[in-house]
Amino acid sequence: MRKPLAAHGFDAEAQGPSIDPADVARFSAQAAEWWDAKGPFAPLHKFNPARLGFIRDQVASRFGRDPRAIRPFEGLTLIDIGCGGGLVAEPMRRMGFDVAAIDASSENIGTARAHAEQMGLDIAYRAATVEQIEAEGAGPFDVVLVLEIIEHVADPEAFIRTCSRLVAPGGLMIVATLNRTLKSLALGKVAAEYVLCWVPAGTHDWSQFLKPDEIRAMLSQEPLTVHGPFGVAYDPLRDRWTLGEDADVNFFMTATRD
Repeated sequence: MRKPLAAHGFDAEAQGPSIDPADVARFSAQAAEWWDAKGPFAPLHKFNPARLGFIRDQVASRFGRDPRAIRPFEGLTLIDIGCGGGLVAEPMRRMGFDVAAIDASSENIGTARAHAEQMGLDIAYRAATVEQIEAEGAGPFDVVLVLEIIEHVADPEAFIRTCSRLVAPGGLMIVATLNRTLKSLALGKVAAEYVLCWVPAGTHDWSQFLKPDEIRAMLSQEPLTVHGPFGVAYDPLRDRWTLGEDADVNFFMTATRD
């Protein structure tokens, strides 16, 4: 049985070597705007259908569930690491998961918790780092989500390996991030921040983007089987994100524990 997130220090500040203070401060300053579909997180709102679909299909395949069911993942546990304002945690709860969600920003957690309460969703939110969660013995979890966060931490390898140790036997970890290519520099950094103004300038540091093989190497010493990359790209003609073979900018990877 999963050990729950510790109740003590529920609103304490997150602590741990994975924290990049500048990035935490940047997202904290925008915390109140997470659920504004036309605000600074508008690109994530537009990206959400693609990543939710990917998560749904991967988990359904791994656990033999019917993705068309109303609550297909009833009885499964999930932790969303770097949950922000809860844009993924909430739909995961609606799909039936028992959801825990953590973020290094207390402001993000406050926004996420308030919105979930308004929606009548019971999600175990906490301001904490994955190092704190592991040290407390929380978990393991059937599904571990590491979405658009690894490019914002101070030590990506230590971070992703810690995340992987929260995966239960038979479980699944899903990672989403940006590839470090010239194409991602042009589209994921310069165009997104300075031309299209999809995200505020300075949101991303291209040098912190990770190649799929680097993630694979980081996890090579853990007892996991790594799959991917799985590409996801923006289609300007249909104004939506679609899954495909193009992993030059955004991509997913999965890792399973037998």
